[in-house]
Amino acid sequence: MQSRKQELLLAIQRKREVMIEEALRTGYTSEETVRYSQELDELIFLYQLHLRLQKTKMNIVKKSFKSMIVWPKHLVYKPQSISKIL
Repeated sequence: MQSRKQELLLAIQRKREVMIEEALRTGYTSEETVRYSQELDELIFLYQLHLRLQKTKMNIVKKSFKSMIVWPKHLVYKPQSISKIL
């Protein structure tokens, strides 16, 4: 089973190949080539969105994990009153 990231990369690669073949066959400004180009843009956008979502999820996990860490008492800063210091 492929991950969503791998599926998107494969779809991008295939669409790019189809677009290039169509451009060589009918020209870079043909209606079909432009349509394939727009479809490729959409796939690239979905890929970037997927990466951004994965990064956001990872940051949430990191923050949650950091908040769960139990620090030893001697590492936790606790301000003391001046009378205790003197």
